[in-house]
Amino acid sequence: MSSTPLPPEALDEWLTALADRLQLDPADVPVGDLLDAARDIAHNVARPAAPLSTFLIGLAAAKNGGAGTDIEAACAAASELARDWAPEKL
Repeated sequence: MSSTPLPPEALDEWLTALADRLQLDPADVPVGDLLDAARDIAHNVARPAAPLSTFLIGLAAAKNGGAGTDIEAACAAASELARDWAPEKL
C-alpha cells in the first residue's frame, strides 16, 4: 500500500475506480461541489472536519433522494454553515 497521495490528474481515475467498487455512477458525483464544501469546511472549521462532513453530506443526500441536486443542496448547506462558523467560546 502506497502512502504517496494521488496527483491531481489521477483524481478522475480514482473516482471511476471507487465508484465502480461501490456500484455507483461517477457521473452522479458533483466533484466540484464536494471539493468546494470540503475546502470551506477545512479552512473555516478544521481540516479533520472535511472528510467527516463530506460523509455527512452523502448521508443527507441519500436520505433526501440521492439525486445530484440532493448532493449539491447538501454541499451548499455545509459550505454555508462552514463559512458562517463561529463556535461559542467556553
